[in-house]
Amino acid sequence: MIVLLDNGHGGIINKEYQTPGKRSPRWADGSQLFEGEFNRAIVNGMVQELSRLQIAYVNLAPEYRDVHLETRVKRANVYAGKKSFYLSIHSNAGGGNGSEIFTSPGDTKSDKIATVFGEEYQKIFPNRRLRTDFSDGDLDKERRFFVLAKTQMPAILTESFFMDNEEECKTILMTRGGRDKIIAYHMNAILKVKKDIF
Repeated sequence: MIVLLDNGHGGIINKEYQTPGKRSPRWADGSQLFEGEFNRAIVNGMVQELSRLQIAYVNLAPEYRDVHLETRVKRANVYAGKKSFYLSIHSNAGGGNGSEIFTSPGDTKSDKIATVFGEEYQKIFPNRRLRTDFSDGDLDKERRFFVLAKTQMPAILTESFFMDNEEECKTILMTRGGRDKIIAYHMNAILKVKKDIF
């Protein structure tokens, strides 16, 4: 099984964030979260664990510039036909709380993978909300996001908490402990997917 990791958006180059928007408000203490930096921190933590566990992976967007969605998908689709799944890492915004897991519409293997991620999230964050949609019988939300609709293997996108929610941003997304727990739930899910689905 190959895990195709995609840290959404750009990073920081020469102290300049590469993606317009995609950041928290500047809080009263002067702190601010840049989503692309957070996404890379989570993927980098997962890369360390995947390497330690000798689980095959590909970091689809290691650059710090903001890689086009078409390029990310093209890089992923090189692995079409192999035992692989695509995992896009994000943090949410728009006023809310908790976390979400997205797949493209339809009943596919992606739904089974998303369910595992949701279950493992709830084990690590039992007192935090998982924003679900059971209208089609499983917990994931379905959207035609470009990277989910155009990849040629099972694909999910995780939205970990809300960067414009000050409590979640400052106590989870911007802390080492919070990030470690986000990495842990993703890794626990990957191990279960490897064992039970692939």
